[in-house]
Amino acid sequence: MNNTQLETFLKIVETGSFTATANMLGYAQSTVTTQIKLLEDEFGCLLFERLGKSLVLTTEGEKLIAYAEQMLQLQRQMLLEVSAAEIPSGIIKIGVSESLCYKHFPENLMEYKKKYPGMDIRIQLIDHDTFPGLLKSGALDLVYTLNPLIENPELKQIHKKKESLAFFARPDHPMAKMKKVKEENLENVPLLLTSHTCSFRRMLLDDFARHGVTPKIELETSSKEILKTFAMNGLGIAFMPAMTATAEVEEKKLKKINWAGEDFPVYSQVFVHKDKHRSLAINELVGMII
Repeated sequence: MNNTQLETFLKIVETGSFTATANMLGYAQSTVTTQIKLLEDEFGCLLFERLGKSLVLTTEGEKLIAYAEQMLQLQRQMLLEVSAAEIPSGIIKIGVSESLCYKHFPENLMEYKKKYPGMDIRIQLIDHDTFPGLLKSGALDLVYTLNPLIENPELKQIHKKKESLAFFARPDHPMAKMKKVKEENLENVPLLLTSHTCSFRRMLLDDFARHGVTPKIELETSSKEILKTFAMNGLGIAFMPAMTATAEVEEKKLKKINWAGEDFPVYSQVFVHKDKHRSLAINELVGMII
């Protein structure tokens, strides 16, 4: 057994396909099949079963996931910590909220990679409900998220900054011309909202419920680009993080509505697992992305 085999195993778990895994990792499909066969021979059991066209983990395969993630995390930690080089090198897996990718994160990440060319930064988009488990299992080393304040005894918060949610519409939309907009003004107004699992959407609907306002939801999507496109075409008012529409507001394609209702407190936050040792490479990365 080696870490390459374990990495291949976890990628198959993620994609649900030997073919997709081979394409993503740049292997021939026969190589992926061989790696899994060697693991199965070593453990003496099947890790996957084919049920029709579906690929399903066996009970033994389910058990292997946590161990494989921990072993790969330990390897990353060793490469970061046990090195004679003064300049960090190795792998960091970071989970990021999509909304933060519209601001300075890509530029800061490029600056980090220029400063530390030996670092391999692997990025995964995450959501509020799943990332604590990914940090605990070692699938992620670091999370940079945009959410209401998160309190979790399993996590260590190492950064927080107040951000804002806002409503956006075409500049010629009636709501964009109002001096003040409150909850009652949005009764029967088509709304463009994030998906039902998103904390931003829940905050807004809870606020409407407190004010007795029935929302008229025109669209729900996890894509901020689609929300902006629909709003720019006059199909409704988009509710999303202000940072995601900076360019469109500057170009006068969208206008931020003058909201006078309740506040929606959200924060950009950086987390590691409570037991995670923060290497120089991780501390430098945090310092540059926040």
